[in-house]
Amino acid sequence: MKHYDVIIVGAGPAGIFAALELVKANKDIKILLIEKGRDIEARICPSSAQGIPCITCPECGLLCGWGGAGAFSDGKLTLSKETGGNLSRYVDEAALEGLIKYTDEIYVKYGAPAEVFGGDMEKVESLKKLADENSMTLVPSRIRHIGTDRCPALLKSIKADLNSKIDIAFSEDVRTILTGDGKAAGIETGGKETISGKFVIVAPGREGALWLERQAKTMGLSLLKNPVDIGVRVELPASVLEPLTKITYEPKLIFYSKKFNDRVRTFCVNPYGEIVKECVKGVWIVNGHSYSNKKTGNTNFALLVSTHFTEPFDEPHLYGRYVARLANLLGKGVIVQRLGDLLAGRRSTRTRIARGKVKPTLPDAAPGDLSFVLPHRYITNILEMLKAMDKIAPGVYSKHTLLYGVEVKFYSRQLKLNSSLETEIENLFAIGDGAGVSRGLIQASASGIIAAREILRRIAVS
Repeated sequence: MKHYDVIIVGAGPAGIFAALELVKANKDIKILLIEKGRDIEARICPSSAQGIPCITCPECGLLCGWGGAGAFSDGKLTLSKETGGNLSRYVDEAALEGLIKYTDEIYVKYGAPAEVFGGDMEKVESLKKLADENSMTLVPSRIRHIGTDRCPALLKSIKADLNSKIDIAFSEDVRTILTGDGKAAGIETGGKETISGKFVIVAPGREGALWLERQAKTMGLSLLKNPVDIGVRVELPASVLEPLTKITYEPKLIFYSKKFNDRVRTFCVNPYGEIVKECVKGVWIVNGHSYSNKKTGNTNFALLVSTHFTEPFDEPHLYGRYVARLANLLGKGVIVQRLGDLLAGRRSTRTRIARGKVKPTLPDAAPGDLSFVLPHRYITNILEMLKAMDKIAPGVYSKHTLLYGVEVKFYSRQLKLNSSLETEIENLFAIGDGAGVSRGLIQASASGIIAAREILRRIAVS
């Protein structure tokens, strides 16, 4: 039987940064990093490479593999403790600020650009005041943008550093997390190989969140409720949002609708970017990317609505998948609609979209009618926020603005964790987006560092 000091499940940012921290402090630790996807060079999406419809690969090359889903994201590093995750539940404010700074420095070391957006506080405060005057809250956030095209090179650099220091296994499922006497004991692979380990760190990413949930239930771990945010991705001329994006690359705006008092927020703003689609949890949803060396004429962003369900219903993920399936049913994938058509109560057609001033960057989105997909409550909330945004960025509420549906954020079930991100089972740690700890690259990476530091402490005193 193989034995390791530390087994890390998942090679996304959380798992990778846990490994970096471990080997930096103790080069004698024997570490296995196991990943169900492929190495970064082998992560190829047939749909993108061959221009064919998604064939639903067993392991999605866009979501699984070295770097996780972040490898092909737009690579935003959110340098603010207020956004990007839930680490403030586990560490104090000063510690979190220090972690973010430390994590960011590592990204820069491996190739993240020097430029940081949102640092001109005078302009940020002016924008914040303008948002306040129009019933919105701007959450100031400094952003370092790597770019979808630069993320793979950065990840290759990290892997080159780790290659000779740890064992890395690709295309290998973990069937079961093994425990004994209330402690982590190792893993059993999909090939039924047993590998023992004193410490186990699970970092499955959002793609592996359901796997972790099943493992947690089997082990009798406590699970907290998981929310789901549903909305659309908005696409418009880049010039419309440029007064905001040139100040803070990703303006994070929060709005409470007048009719329903629901929370609506912008998310994942991509200046001069493009719309993409993803197959997540068996359904097609919409997302956005932006690049460092390639620009379109459009900017896109998500508008997400957060609502609370009443008892006895307690499966918001099922509801999110149901709404996404409606869009898939009507549009055979992603639906796109002009705002003007939605307001006029008619479906969009290819002819109407072609006549519009905004050229869609996702050409295979099916023109349709989002009112057949999203409940009236969601449509009302989204329209109210678009009107509010139009007051600080004229042109947002234009009839030519494109709305893609649906965008769903499935937030992972949160495990009961202590301040070191250790589960109720000793020496078993759960980190990253898949554990409900983070919602972005920086806090996912920082969560790996937290777990690694606690393991190093325990090894030192043992």
